[in-house]
Amino acid sequence: MRRLQPQGLARAAAAALAVAFVGGSCLPDAQAVTTEQLLFLEAWRTIDKAYVDKGFNGQSWFRVKEDYLKKVPMNNRQQTHDAIRRLAASLDDPFMRWLEPERLAALRRGTAGAVTGVGVEVTFTDSKAGSELAVVTPAPGGPAEGAGIRAGDVIEAIAGTPTKGLSLYEVSDLLQGEEGSEVILRIRSSGRPSRDVAVARRRVTIVPVAYEVCSGVNPASLPPGASAPGRVGYIRMATFNGNTAGATQAAIQDLKKQGVDAYVLDIRSNGGGLFPAGVAVARMWVDRGEIVLIADSQGVRDIYSADGNALDASTPLSVLVNKGTGSAAEVLAGALRDNKRATIVGGTTFGKGLIQTIVDLSDGSGLAITLARYQTPLGIDINKVGITPDIGLEDSAEVEPEAGKLPPPNAGAVCRLLASDVAPRLFK
Repeated sequence: MRRLQPQGLARAAAAALAVAFVGGSCLPDAQAVTTEQLLFLEAWRTIDKAYVDKGFNGQSWFRVKEDYLKKVPMNNRQQTHDAIRRLAASLDDPFMRWLEPERLAALRRGTAGAVTGVGVEVTFTDSKAGSELAVVTPAPGGPAEGAGIRAGDVIEAIAGTPTKGLSLYEVSDLLQGEEGSEVILRIRSSGRPSRDVAVARRRVTIVPVAYEVCSGVNPASLPPGASAPGRVGYIRMATFNGNTAGATQAAIQDLKKQGVDAYVLDIRSNGGGLFPAGVAVARMWVDRGEIVLIADSQGVRDIYSADGNALDASTPLSVLVNKGTGSAAEVLAGALRDNKRATIVGGTTFGKGLIQTIVDLSDGSGLAITLARYQTPLGIDINKVGITPDIGLEDSAEVEPEAGKLPPPNAGAVCRLLASDVAPRLFK
């Protein structure tokens, strides 16, 4: 098995795509191919070469191409975009999609550390009313905070769309939009009736990592052998973008210098982001062993391994997860679990064992393409299954301590829980 650096998979995909545009294909007579059809063929070839499932959802991919060229109108850019959108949807892959230029640009900004939206971190929590979308924290100085939205508020609807039954990916799409555009959020605060709040979207800087020392921790939440009252380094990791690895390194180094007894890494409602960032963070905790196994469209297995430069491979670590923990966050959780580096606490994760890449098309739009599957170091495929925690705890929308439940993922609420009489067990 060959071992790749974090950039290896992206380079392999790029090489495959380069081949895609110089190789031959069964095209209609060159004189009959219009500019719009050429854009469609660009999208078709990109999927043909990079998509992980070479069965293409049970379709003859070459016949699909011919049918589209012969039967689907592509007389203007809107029709061509509609055709590409339908082409991507035909794969029945919820993560495979066409991105209009504006959405692609917003996605690029998000992975770089900023998005155009309402400036709020959200999570799904369990309540008497069922699963609800709760506000973890509004971005300081952001649009949501300015509109009076606070941590613990429940978002019942976004632009008229009820949030129950949505995924965090769908919620993110609804919250983001053009700068200056307005979105109506249906908000329910504790002790108040539901109300509609108008929020103007603007560019918001994403803070991927925040941390704090929790003092006076109840012995129930400390690892075996730790002296009470203990000190726990709480790290909240909201996403994996270009700044996550550097911010995590700074957090671990500072908390280690302060002599914490253990770490609590909170990746609840972290839907992922940049795959290399997930691998980089795992290497900060794991000194030896595998991080993740990759299977590409040809079934070739690649391995990302620890590099022997972990920042802290021994201080006890607990990782908080829930059904909003997905993708790169599951890569991290799986690596820590299988290497016996951490105790996994919370709820079963989302189950997204797939890796996407974004490919630009020549007109400024793009395709989010599933190009590989991954497995945890022990060879476990978690796609559509998720990672089962070692210790099960429900999420709560309440910021005050509750027995058997975790508060929203922010330092103040979690530290209060760990110091309370109902502090949960976090370590095996």
